[in-house]
Amino acid sequence: MVEKEMKFETALAKLEEIVDMLESGDIGLDESLKHYEDGMKLLKYCTAKLDEVEKKIEILVKDKSGKVTGSKPFKNDEEQDKLL
Repeated sequence: MVEKEMKFETALAKLEEIVDMLESGDIGLDESLKHYEDGMKLLKYCTAKLDEVEKKIEILVKDKSGKVTGSKPFKNDEEQDKLL
């Protein structure tokens, strides 16, 4: 179900469809299990894509005048809050 070159947005939309189907309760157990497995693959793919993008993000460092003086690696929210 997960194609190697699938766009993140496409994978997320498919994952949302699966969640809706599973939450509806309108499908049988076997079909639910199949959709659940597909959903887990999509979730893993989306998480990997987000991790990949997060590693690429850099925070621009500005001096007091607002001039960009460099950059540093992206930090998680807790670390980011400490920088501000």
